Amino acid sequence: MNQPLTFLCITCYYKGSDFLRACKEAGNTVYLLTAKKLEDKPWPREAVDEFFYLDDDSNTLANFDTMLLGLSYMMRSRKIDRVVALDDFDVEKAAIVREHFRIPGMGQTTARYFRDKLAMRVQARDAGIRVPVFSALFNDVEITEYLRATQAPWVVKPRSEASAAGIKKVHSFDEAWQTIHELGENRHNYLIEQFKPGDVYHVDALSLDGQVIFERSSQYLDTPFEVAHGGGIFRSVTVPFGSKDAKSLKKLNEQVMKAFGMRFSASHTEMIKCHEDGEFYFLETASRVGGAHLAEMVEYSSGVNLWREWAKIETAMAQGGTYALPAVRTDYSGIIISLSRQEWPDLTPFNDADIVWKMQESHHVGLIVKSQSRQRVLDLMDNYAARIFADYHASAPSRDKPTH
Repeated sequence: MNQPLTFLCITCYYKGSDFLRACKEAGNTVYLLTAKKLEDKPWPREAVDEFFYLDDDSNTLANFDTMLLGLSYMMRSRKIDRVVALDDFDVEKAAIVREHFRIPGMGQTTARYFRDKLAMRVQARDAGIRVPVFSALFNDVEITEYLRATQAPWVVKPRSEASAAGIKKVHSFDEAWQTIHELGENRHNYLIEQFKPGDVYHVDALSLDGQVIFERSSQYLDTPFEVAHGGGIFRSVTVPFGSKDAKSLKKLNEQVMKAFGMRFSASHTEMIKCHEDGEFYFLETASRVGGAHLAEMVEYSSGVNLWREWAKIETAMAQGGTYALPAVRTDYSGIIISLSRQEWPDLTPFNDADIVWKMQESHHVGLIVKSQSRQRVLDLMDNYAARIFADYHASAPSRDKPTH
């Protein structure tokens, strides 16, 4: 019989409840390290043996040292077998803990491929994977040569923010340099890349023993950049099964996971299909479950709960056991989410039988639909977008500069 293990789960956002429950159901001891400000969130407390808190959850060397000091004291009386980061911002924390305490799993070098946008672009390019032409912001001469060799517009983006946070679009040589100068001493934490107009897709996957064993490809109907910077409505829908796009996305995701050294985890990878040449380009990836309730959208399409299956994979790999993926369905699903000007919007007018999920969060309106017809999903997404924009939608200003 496999011995129970002790998992330290790290997340400074309120998420991952299904992972915590599944990890506990597997017989493990589960510790949760989270931000002090999240102490009163409705965590599945029955699934967590002990909570630990960070007063400051930012990714700075000083805070990493404080975290390691606290964990070293905790580990005098408690053993940790595995460390799992449940959110993008905690990948660095988990890697540092593994490295310092010599705990098996993804170390800092590999973790950078799933967290640092510059590292992942260099690694993808060196592996022969298409990426938009980019440059680090280290050397003035190299930046100038890059700007003169490529065409505007460009995007200046932080290396370690999630989604579209902190991205700024620039349209000329002078504007690019002005933006870079405004970053001051922090410019080394940014990169610049050529803006590629196109449709953005995401592949949500599970890997085991270095192989992608499950993937579901979807297309954003409004890109994350447009939503973040244009006050848009977030939408995504399953890619047609068996289509050329689905096959290309599957292949590209497998190439990325192999090039980045993914052994086992959930992953969320984004690609863009360029309008200019019709080719797919790699944008970014993360070694975690996708945010914005995409996990629920994937589950209604496939029957696979990414959080729960990820916990089972982690347990099986730690114990040297086996893992079997559950049966996978091929339904189409779509998600729509918007900020709402009402604190608790009334969603009863949305009563189609295809609706399988409604968002319960203040100042938000969100729905997931499921159908065997992709066209039906698309029609509902368009219908709901118009109704939400007219009756519910609100927008908030984007952050030009990321907070940490």
